[in-house]
Amino acid sequence: TPTKEVEVDVSACQREVSWRCCQQTFKDLTGIHRHVASQHSGDIGQQASLILKQMVGIGINPASVDETSRPNKTPDRNQEVIYKLPDISHIDTNEMKSEDGEVLLYYCYCEMADPVGLCVWQKALCQHLHLTGKVRIASEGINGTVGGSRTSTNLYVDAMLSHPLFKGILTKEDFKTSAGGGHCFPDLRIGVFEEIVPMGIHPEKVSYKETGIRLAPKEFHAEVEKYLSQGHNAQMDTILLDCRNFYESKIGHFQGCLAPNIRKFSYFPIYIDENLDLFRGKRILMYCTGGIRCERGSAYLRSKGVCTEVYHLKGGIHKYLEEFPDGFYRGKLFVFDERYAISSNSDVISACRYCGTLWDQYRLCSTQLCRQLVLTCQQCQQKGLTACCPLCQEKGLTLASAPSRQTFKEECECTGTRQRVPVECI
Repeated sequence: TPTKEVEVDVSACQREVSWRCCQQTFKDLTGIHRHVASQHSGDIGQQASLILKQMVGIGINPASVDETSRPNKTPDRNQEVIYKLPDISHIDTNEMKSEDGEVLLYYCYCEMADPVGLCVWQKALCQHLHLTGKVRIASEGINGTVGGSRTSTNLYVDAMLSHPLFKGILTKEDFKTSAGGGHCFPDLRIGVFEEIVPMGIHPEKVSYKETGIRLAPKEFHAEVEKYLSQGHNAQMDTILLDCRNFYESKIGHFQGCLAPNIRKFSYFPIYIDENLDLFRGKRILMYCTGGIRCERGSAYLRSKGVCTEVYHLKGGIHKYLEEFPDGFYRGKLFVFDERYAISSNSDVISACRYCGTLWDQYRLCSTQLCRQLVLTCQQCQQKGLTACCPLCQEKGLTLASAPSRQTFKEECECTGTRQRVPVECI
């Protein structure tokens, strides 16, 4: 292995453990996990893949290896398991690489003793199945969205469900699907992080175990129906809260919701802290794209002790739209891949940034180095209005006319009115 565990004497009664790798010292497991996953996952992945293939080649099923026979191992579901890759020898390669496929969205909160080991297996599995996408792994679980042919995604789901770590926790219904494929992502990115969804608070401080009460889509639909039927009176004791980013809620949201003006989920705790009086004594109905942000977001809100009850939509908007495509959610559902949005109805609730025409198809700002999303209709695009705001549009034109002498700062009119990322972790 590329890492070495080192014991350092701090005093006669205290010992501090650190890890050395690449001439760096890491004081905690999260740090060394992230380093190994980012710098050495290729080497480890190749070794793991070679071992798996060798085991299959000599007739050994990796899944059947007795964990108790390995040194320093106990038969615990949280211990590292070198697990098998699906057999694809009978499947045509073209079928595996077909662009006519789907995108999977899923997460699973569970205690993970070896995030790096799972990271290695995930990378080998996705490469084996020709999948692209993004997977975040942490000590608190896994969060992924991957795309590929339906054959590949089906095999991926089967592999996940049969993995000892997820048996009895993850179910087939936990995988949300939508039309797409491997082309929806530019590449495959799998890594180890502190959180599987970046709220900016260590999982030990606010745990998924303290989440709010989950409501199935049918139950959530009934609650929203009751909420909307009461009009302004409902707002006296209930808040329908969208915990996504502003650019997501802009193109689609539940009717009558409160949508915070935040651009990253790491700002959600700050928003809650600054508006505690708004939530005091209220019932909260919370929702997000697939449910994962609500797990931690509702836990944070509950930790403040100001709400009477905190509920959230199980499976998120994704699952709700499967059951209620013409329900109380209007507009498009924003997704974090190159599609930007998927739809279940023909509603358009947002407008072009420049002319006000109804428009909900995002594109990246045309100005170099700016990563803001912009809603600009086809007519305005033809006029050259392709930046996220007039100020950025002007910067882009200036940069294009004299690229060698001009520098560009990312901030523009859009970012200037948004909160900044906190310098220190909360």
